[in-house]
Amino acid sequence: MAVETSLPQAAGYGVVIGMGLFFSAFMIGLTKVQTRYTALQTSNAEEFTSASRSVKPGLIAAGIVSAWTWAATLLQSSAVAYKYGISGPWWYAGGACVQVIFDDSGNVSLCSRYQQVLLFAMIASKIKENAPNAHTFLEIIRARWGKLAHVVFLFFGLATNIIVSTMLILGGSATVTDLTGMSTIAACFLIPVGVAVYVVTGGMRATLIADYTHTAVLFAIIMTFLFTAYANSDLIGSFSKMHALLSVATEENPVPGNAHGSYLTMRSKNGLIFGVINIVGNFATVFNDQAYYQRAIASQPASTVKAFLLGGLSWFCIPFAFATTLGLAAVALSHGENPLIQLTSAEVSAGLPAPKAAAALLGTSGAAAMLILLFLAVTSAASAEIIATSSILTYDVYGTYINPKPTEKQILWVSHLCIVGYAIVMGLCALIFKYIGISMGWLYEFMGTLLGSAVVPIALCISVKKANKMGCIVGALVGFASGITGWLVATAKLNDGVINVTTSGGDYEMLTGNLLSIGIGGIVSLTWTYLRPDDFDWEITRKMAITGHAPEVSENLEGADVSGENMTPVEKEKHSMEKVDETTDTVAVVDDEGLTSQEEIEMAGLKKAFRFAAISALSLTAIFLILIPLPLFFSSAVFGVKGFTAWVVIGMIWVFVASFIVVIYPLYESRKGIMEVLHGMRKDLRSWGSGKWIPESQRTD
Repeated sequence: MAVETSLPQAAGYGVVIGMGLFFSAFMIGLTKVQTRYTALQTSNAEEFTSASRSVKPGLIAAGIVSAWTWAATLLQSSAVAYKYGISGPWWYAGGACVQVIFDDSGNVSLCSRYQQVLLFAMIASKIKENAPNAHTFLEIIRARWGKLAHVVFLFFGLATNIIVSTMLILGGSATVTDLTGMSTIAACFLIPVGVAVYVVTGGMRATLIADYTHTAVLFAIIMTFLFTAYANSDLIGSFSKMHALLSVATEENPVPGNAHGSYLTMRSKNGLIFGVINIVGNFATVFNDQAYYQRAIASQPASTVKAFLLGGLSWFCIPFAFATTLGLAAVALSHGENPLIQLTSAEVSAGLPAPKAAAALLGTSGAAAMLILLFLAVTSAASAEIIATSSILTYDVYGTYINPKPTEKQILWVSHLCIVGYAIVMGLCALIFKYIGISMGWLYEFMGTLLGSAVVPIALCISVKKANKMGCIVGALVGFASGITGWLVATAKLNDGVINVTTSGGDYEMLTGNLLSIGIGGIVSLTWTYLRPDDFDWEITRKMAITGHAPEVSENLEGADVSGENMTPVEKEKHSMEKVDETTDTVAVVDDEGLTSQEEIEMAGLKKAFRFAAISALSLTAIFLILIPLPLFFSSAVFGVKGFTAWVVIGMIWVFVASFIVVIYPLYESRKGIMEVLHGMRKDLRSWGSGKWIPESQRTD
């Protein structure tokens, strides 16, 4: 008989509304403290949207972990552990096939799914080197390739934000409803509203501080589940007991495609298929998602690569350790003489194995911990998506096509409006998908089909000077059409012509769409670039410094020499960024505060950092893609008690190291700023007003 895992409905509203208001009030308070005692003023557009490009690596790493810890990170990883065994968490976190890394000369090397953040570290260093003062990756595309390319990739950028946001709210609302019975409609709208409150108030820096707070709690709860499952629980309580229960589950319900049908093997055909789908989809949602570029833009030039390397290493252990605990616990407790958990295929697709296992292991407290964990994961990732979408709408829609020369006040006003508006849109999108029967799991596997074709073109635009404009535009569009067409054709062929939500969500159907989308998009872009290379001058994007306005290339210069050597004076003038008169109210105001100088770029040693990121990605690829999974896969080995124990203990150690990196290290590196605030507060306590930060130009002493 299944254990009752639901909390009272009031608990759902209490967490969603109560914790939402608490964090909003907390972040608003921190923002006011920051504004009073430091030079960081949220009334400055650069501070609001990019945190003045001054955030240190520890906080950026925490923000990366938080932004990439979606509801799917916890729920979908556990679902694939429930379906495929120990291979599911590994392929979710580590990937299953090779990818492409581009350097500035167009060379190609290999990288795995786990290396996406490491690969993005390379892209981040290129952004700092080639467009240090951009606000969005789409600004770079427009500055380099003009409006046609900008509109095409604007579609992919906004589609990515909508897909990711919808998955977050779908997964979070499904869990809240399952555990508490709270109204799904209410959950869909209340979850993003609380996030919007503190994002509107504090901007990018408040988002990163919220990310840090959420990440600290997240690691504490994950550790609780780890030690409960493998040390304290009366139901499992040891590695050997978990191994025995999984062996029983194998006898009762062997996994199709797994070696000996076991949950304790890396030899899993369906797990491998999921890994391929996972790699394509997540490449799309990293390279097309402004939330990751936002963190690259907000970071200090000298520490960008370091931040992304630390963030990637720290994130890996979350789905790996969490799903190896709760996903496998759900398997162990759903078999035997008296199964405590019963799950339908729809519940598995919705990502409910983890909540069911948490409630079974810890009762009401486990359900409450899972509810809080999911709420924090959803809200922290949602805050990243909200401010990312706001930046795109502000700079790439309003500042480009509606008011090309906005004032700083207009930029801030539009940013605030977009934050609130998009929070409502998130709820509406989640509700629409919910009622047409599309779950978080279905959407997670489909995202690569929809978005994968833009991955290679975007990477080429940002990092390769020879990338061909028309080739990348055509590649993105043809890849998109190929992915959708292939997915539908495969669905029809494999299901006797029946195309619906159920049939279209099959492994082979999704695999076909994902591979065609990223494959065709990449092949067309790379081939066209090889046959007709451009020669772009990065100085054009390096001059992007005017708030809300980016330089733009001419639409008719396809294939032309844009390096400047053969241009007429008129063309050179058109392709250069001009300083705008600060006294004119109708144009964007140039504000040096928060902008990155060329001297800062040169001192950062970004070329050296790029090489370091490439070497790190290749080395870790060899470990995570070849040395660990392939021997285990081809040997068809089934873990014994000792092997399984070592596998789990490695995950536990990794969690401890990661928690130090993203919880303790950010506090250490921010110690001077913390002391500055405490000093100002101490002075205010002695004489109110004496501790307030005053601009140097207004100081009399």
